[in-house]
Amino acid sequence: MKIKLHTLAFALIASSAVLAADVTTKTTTVKADGSTETTIKTTTGTGTLTEYIPGTTFILKEVTGPVTYLYGKTVAYVTKSGKVITQDMLNTRIRVGSPVSVQYVTDGNNRVISRVVVDD
Repeated sequence: MKIKLHTLAFALIASSAVLAADVTTKTTTVKADGSTETTIKTTTGTGTLTEYIPGTTFILKEVTGPVTYLYGKTVAYVTKSGKVITQDMLNTRIRVGSPVSVQYVTDGNNRVISRVVVDD
């Protein structure tokens, strides 16, 4: 019984940590001169690409289930080592079933991608 309770407690703590990682913060600061400065924290999601149509559809299977992302005005595609993936290389580097990470900001209920990171 103790083992089951410990397992359940660990699962609850781990799932809380996953959910907490998905929080995007937007902070607006008023400066001494009266102007404002807005800071937006970018969040990272990681999973397996389940549906991909460039510029249209980007769905990841994450720990919590499938997550749909929207494309931002510009999306950078890079490898983990930082090498930029060109438009010509997209079809061979990004495929359904590939593990990827995405950096995004939350706009209302939407997750908007700014950067996609793939394995080297």
